[in-house]
Amino acid sequence: MTIYFEEEGELALPLACREIAEKVIETALDLTGCPYEAEVSLLLTMDMQIREMNTEFRGIERATDVLSFPMIEYPAPGEFGFLKEREDCFDPESGELSLGDIVISKEKVLAQAEEYGHSVLREYAFLLVHSVLHLTGYDHMEESERSKMEEKQDEIMKCLDILR
Repeated sequence: MTIYFEEEGELALPLACREIAEKVIETALDLTGCPYEAEVSLLLTMDMQIREMNTEFRGIERATDVLSFPMIEYPAPGEFGFLKEREDCFDPESGELSLGDIVISKEKVLAQAEEYGHSVLREYAFLLVHSVLHLTGYDHMEESERSKMEEKQDEIMKCLDILR
């Protein structure tokens, strides 16, 4: 697995962000049943930058905690079988499945950890898991989708032993 990790802004989370991201993303992909080595881009940024992205890409003029930019449209959440016939979804040099991009606001990680009364690690890991699920076809727009995604999030967080 390859993570293209980038961090901007002066604020630093009190965590080994790259190492945690590798563990969390790999575990999430294993538990979604991803049969391929994969690559993900991860940007840790500030509220101002994520607000600009949220405005540009979603038309919502406010900072958010995480943005997910999937490279693949799935027929169903976590269904990878169709990819056998899709060479365009794989990096031609590494052969890894190109899942997409994750952008996380470091300010939101800290604020939400405090607001929800859990650790910074738990909030950061949760946002990573949530985003990986989006990158593998999960969504929460409909009630049935939401409950399925929440169940998978809970399963992954329990497997990581990162609880509230």
